[in-house]
Amino acid sequence: MNIAHHATGLQHIGIPTKDIEGSEKFYTGLGFETIYRTQNGDSRVIFLKLKNLIVEIWEGPATGLAGAIDHIAIDVTDVDAVFRTLTAAGLTAIEGEVRRLPFWENGVRYFTISGPNAEKLEFIQML
Repeated sequence: MNIAHHATGLQHIGIPTKDIEGSEKFYTGLGFETIYRTQNGDSRVIFLKLKNLIVEIWEGPATGLAGAIDHIAIDVTDVDAVFRTLTAAGLTAIEGEVRRLPFWENGVRYFTISGPNAEKLEFIQML
């Protein structure tokens, strides 16, 4: 059952959308780069990349439905600067502010926003 010797890392996270253009604009506005476009039957599919994180968005009926994945977390070097940038762009943190948790050795600071498809994006700085 163990596949660790075959695994190389996370390939991508898939998010269904009803508005592929709006979703692409949202993610490219965060700094993601569109790296691939294709069709899957009648659905348009776009892959976007930020550093080593790849997000796949596709047109589909499951947008906003609850699933097993609660959020996508993005490591940042300055969570306060990211918070200021995104709130200045009109986005609102679900928590209302940057929060701290006693995770890992020295704790973390983070905040979360909602994406255009009801996905949650967490921006986290390890301390």
